[in-house]
Amino acid sequence: MSKLLEINNLSTNFSTPRGILKAVNNISYNVNSGEIVGIVGESGSGKSVSALSIMRLVPDPPGKIVNGEIIFNGQDILKLNNSEMRKLRSKDISMIFQEPMTCLNPVLTINRQLTETLELHLNLTPKQSYERSKDLLSMVGIPDAERILKTFPHTLSGGMRQRIMIAIAISCNPKLIIADEPTTALDVTIQAQILDLLKTITSDIGSAMIIITHNLGIVAKYADRVLVMYGGKIIENSPASDIYYSPKHPYTLGLLRAVPRLDAPIKNKLATIDGTTPDLTESIIGCNFSNRCEFSIDKCNQEQPPFSIVGKEHYSACWEANKIPKP
Repeated sequence: MSKLLEINNLSTNFSTPRGILKAVNNISYNVNSGEIVGIVGESGSGKSVSALSIMRLVPDPPGKIVNGEIIFNGQDILKLNNSEMRKLRSKDISMIFQEPMTCLNPVLTINRQLTETLELHLNLTPKQSYERSKDLLSMVGIPDAERILKTFPHTLSGGMRQRIMIAIAISCNPKLIIADEPTTALDVTIQAQILDLLKTITSDIGSAMIIITHNLGIVAKYADRVLVMYGGKIIENSPASDIYYSPKHPYTLGLLRAVPRLDAPIKNKLATIDGTTPDLTESIIGCNFSNRCEFSIDKCNQEQPPFSIVGKEHYSACWEANKIPKP
């Protein structure tokens, strides 16, 4: 598969009263055409900021992309002006944001919010965009499209709003879809429906997708490859089939151990990762996970581990990667 998105040494900082916060710190990865990549990590790890950086939607101030390249379809989008970037968004790269309850404009009908994108990027007439909007609602499993197009967001359920967010995201058949916590605040049944729908649609239109989530189960089922983020850095990059059976970073191992298991004895306590996440306004010497790591050695506190290959298409930033046991 050909490279669709190539991120090289991307760093995004935020100015705070306590100093510069390095939300995304020198990350690099690729997304191939038609591939589904999952990005996992706890809150504050930099997942959403990395996605906003790709879309060039980091609020400035206080945020700023300070280094790196974001090469999409052979073009560094950090070098585009605002007008050029506006043409790229939704048409070639689209994003499904967190919280469908608040992301739709409450004073515009569903029809207006769908047709706006179609008229801007595809130069459709109002009649053509209306017909396309009905087709999109049918694609995402919403019945009675004509009635729904006339309604306002507050009259719809969370699941319906999320489907409309997906319809807007796929409206121009983008090459890349970024889904940031696409099932937040939805019950598990609706979650499964939404994720199945996303996978089917991306396959049908030939899009690549980045799924950002806390849920390792989602990534296991839907992603081809997994990136694990911690403290603004990517600390492991692996095929999804490998990382669950053979993690090569102690943080990834801790995440997997913390997942409740149906076959575990009832008396077993739920595993946790001791300690707290690093302060991203401070300069850290060595590995930023070393203060929480059961495998830490002296070298971990003195030198940043390189991002090294530890298996077939499997990379890890850990000095003790080959000593990490299976979960």
